Amino acid sequence: MRCPKCGSRDDKVIDSRQSRDSSSIRRRRECLSCGYRFTTYEEIERSDLRVVKRDRTHEPFDRRKLAGSIAKAFEKRSTSLVTLEQVVDEIVHDLETGGREVQSADIGAKVLEKLRGIDEVAYLRYASVHRRFEDVDQFVDAIQALGRRVRPDTKQRELFPPEQVNHGRV
Repeated sequence: MRCPKCGSRDDKVIDSRQSRDSSSIRRRRECLSCGYRFTTYEEIERSDLRVVKRDRTHEPFDRRKLAGSIAKAFEKRSTSLVTLEQVVDEIVHDLETGGREVQSADIGAKVLEKLRGIDEVAYLRYASVHRRFEDVDQFVDAIQALGRRVRPDTKQRELFPPEQVNHGRV
């Protein structure tokens, strides 16, 4: 690392910390020649992820575009911004580990998978755009598919609570 004040390449790291979002490392350095202290950031170099659209065109993956489309689905819902960011982070991580090109339909499927477990209304909003709903019957079908999913009843006591199963008392 070159000192921004004197240009020397001799320095030592004084302190290293993860950034708030854990995507980079912040390092405080001190130049051994002039004593000037400066900060550098180290992050993983990501490969250029490309999206293959429905019409077979390619475009660079845009995290902000993904976050914006998910935010629209959550609009006026009581879901925190932290939850939204976690969903985006998980999807981006999945996409980056999958290769250099990804189909837009695969991105949509991953979003729907995440939204289904978080907020059913946001799921339906996103599904209506992703699956290109054209009439009310398609909404009804999607709602009925959600209804077939087994939901835990919070008022009913579990037959085999996890603490009994773990202690071998079943």
